[in-house]
Amino acid sequence: MKFFSTLFIASCLLFNGALYAGGLSSEYYQIEDGPKQKEEFIRQMKVLVDKGNDEIIKDREFITNFFAKAVPGAFRGLNQQNVGYLISLRNKYGIESLFDRDEYFKRIDVIPTSLALSQAALESGWGKSRFAKEANNLFGHWSYSGVGLMPQNRAIGKTHMIRIFGSLQKSVNSYMLNLNTNDAYITFREKRLQSRNNGKNFGGMEASKTMSNYSELKEEYIKMIKEMIDQNNLLIYDK
Repeated sequence: MKFFSTLFIASCLLFNGALYAGGLSSEYYQIEDGPKQKEEFIRQMKVLVDKGNDEIIKDREFITNFFAKAVPGAFRGLNQQNVGYLISLRNKYGIESLFDRDEYFKRIDVIPTSLALSQAALESGWGKSRFAKEANNLFGHWSYSGVGLMPQNRAIGKTHMIRIFGSLQKSVNSYMLNLNTNDAYITFREKRLQSRNNGKNFGGMEASKTMSNYSELKEEYIKMIKEMIDQNNLLIYDK
């Protein structure tokens, strides 16, 4: 019990001027009207998703500018500071070859907003799950480090814990990095690249078709994402 209390206190953070253990703003949980609460969840989550995608866009812009200058010069006379940042991106996105331009562009790209919103709502029960409130965990991320929240009704022999995030933003950023790097989502990245190369928008409905590895529910999970997007009109945020 003492160990849990330590983790609980450590996960406290400042959000919108209010000190609380985790989850969305305290005002959100005071909303009693269901539709209004969902509307507020989407509003608060979109801010986090937009910020996460903005950071990805900055990384992508750096890659674009770096290779635009490096390729014509056959990678001679490179700015060492830029090379250092390129190395940090290679490590962050799990890219094997430092100058594999195509792999950078495949991995460093934005996540459809409607997909992120729908999965956050599904995985966190609209921000009301224990994981969201006590660990800022919006997307059901596990940890095997031995540190985290103990899942209720965890099967005998299982060792996973619920990962604790210092903020909701860190949970969103981790989710995005997971989709952009994990081998389970290779198809997601390939479909996204194809759409970009063909000048087409890669929205949540198309992206949802590649999420069978996100949940043990497989195809049923894809159906749940699509229904969440459709019922809450989330596609408007992909524009």
